[in-house]
Amino acid sequence: MRITKAARLLAAGAALTSLSLLSACSSGSSKGGDQALGSTAPARPQVDQKRVDVLPGMPAVDNPDDLYAADRPNQLSPVVKDFPSRVYVPNTNSNTVTVIDPGTYKVIDTIPVGRQPQHVVPSWDLKTLWVNNDLGNSLTPIDPKTGKAGKPVSVHDPYNLYFTPDGKYAVVMASMDRALVFRDAHTMKVVKKLPVKCYGVNHADFSPDGRYFIVSCEFSGEIMKVDTARMEVVDQRKLPQRGSMPQDVKISPDGKLFYIADMVANGLWILDGNTFDEPRFLYTGKGCHGLYVSRDSREMYISNRGEGTISVFDFAQDKLTAKWRLPQGGSPDMGGVSADGKVLWLSGRYNSEVYAIDTRTGKQLARIKVGSGPHGLAVYPQPGRYSLGHTGVFR
Repeated sequence: MRITKAARLLAAGAALTSLSLLSACSSGSSKGGDQALGSTAPARPQVDQKRVDVLPGMPAVDNPDDLYAADRPNQLSPVVKDFPSRVYVPNTNSNTVTVIDPGTYKVIDTIPVGRQPQHVVPSWDLKTLWVNNDLGNSLTPIDPKTGKAGKPVSVHDPYNLYFTPDGKYAVVMASMDRALVFRDAHTMKVVKKLPVKCYGVNHADFSPDGRYFIVSCEFSGEIMKVDTARMEVVDQRKLPQRGSMPQDVKISPDGKLFYIADMVANGLWILDGNTFDEPRFLYTGKGCHGLYVSRDSREMYISNRGEGTISVFDFAQDKLTAKWRLPQGGSPDMGGVSADGKVLWLSGRYNSEVYAIDTRTGKQLARIKVGSGPHGLAVYPQPGRYSLGHTGVFR
């Protein structure tokens, strides 16, 4: 949620994962039991698997039972394996990006960017980090190999940014403009502007076959289903609770359900994306906001911004199994999981700080001062073959 806007409005080419490796990853404790798989491409499975009829041009789904199979610990694409590990924090009020060395928990750089940077978004081909300068109407590219910013690209109202699974288009969540803007993924030239009938288009995630995606509309309490190829809204519904404010969206590892954080309902809406029927609800905590899948695909970390906690959701058990409370409180917002899966990084939206949390114990490892209004931080690089956008949604 953007305070300024609320006031106004209210690559392919990574390693394939074998079935034997998946079996190894699923054994042991769910808290840090996985061993690093490295970046060497494993052999293809020697048994038949069900195939997914994907969006033309989209990389194949190698394991339909686990959409995050390419996101195993340290399984870095050759594109990113030599990039230095960094945490990039956009400070919405300071108009800067703070760069943190996660090895030392020290700030090593501060990059001036455009007005009100909201998210740092990895490009589909993994080569560029795009800073969404929302009120600056621009995207600032950062080279993750050097950490240097390039010349900003003019893009109107880029609150958030996603990429279609075929890598062709960037999808700008133009919240104030009430539109989804499909742009060329490299040049950012407009291909189609799709006006929408909701307020505050915000976050999204894609179906297993990439043929549709679910979008949250935070200021009108609605969700939309969008046909990727047609670039059209095909369904839309109001969430059942009055005053709902949906935020982050994440699909389950088996691709059957979408989870939608709601910071007013204080929990998750759980939706069947295919039927788009009325979702069921799970309470997590006050100000439910960001959703992050563990490296073993077993759990999801849920930031409850309004109470300074992180809930842990077990996919197989379909229930919450833990709640971690930040010492001295805080406002955990958006972030990501380290490449090795051992640390969850979250911005402290209203506290000008960033939190590093041990994913095995829930213990706070560090609390780092940054600029004012830190929001959609990106941990980079991360495992995966390509990026679907936001702060790092990888497949």
